[in-house]
Amino acid sequence: VLETLRKAQKANPNATPLIHSDRGSQYTSKDYYRLTTQYQMTGSMSRVGKCIDNAPIESFFGHFKTECYDLKKYKTFEELVSDI
Repeated sequence: VLETLRKAQKANPNATPLIHSDRGSQYTSKDYYRLTTQYQMTGSMSRVGKCIDNAPIESFFGHFKTECYDLKKYKTFEELVSDI
């Protein structure tokens, strides 16, 4: 997870994204918090016992995978990015 954040920051150094995650240990760690703070990334996390907080993003990705990703075979990463 931390390496992914580093790659994202390197690829988009001026971005200040909102990052939504579940409550997994990697997302609640001190290292994760320090890195997202350093990179000015805003964390968004479901509340304890409130899985409905995650419903909109789960719905989006569920539809995306069904209607787009699962229907095609991408030859390159760039084709996928273009489709998104």
